[in-house]
Amino acid sequence: MIQIPIPLIPTEEGELLIPAVQVTALLRRVASDWLDSTDAEETDADPPTVLAMTGVLNRLADQIDAECIACASSAPGEGH
Repeated sequence: MIQIPIPLIPTEEGELLIPAVQVTALLRRVASDWLDSTDAEETDADPPTVLAMTGVLNRLADQIDAECIACASSAPGEGH
């Protein structure tokens, strides 16, 4: 079982936020663990399905990274 520490950041409104870097690391770690389990034949999951699911998780992590980069690199006042 994987364990990844995830810091929670409270907002003034009482919501909890998770840093994007932690979310993307978690998505990639889950995808990697799925592949490792399939390669080691530790699961009954269909390998093509696992490959497709890991691709989705990695693309989602990439999308989050790209959105964060775009937001961080935009000039103040551009609406990001």
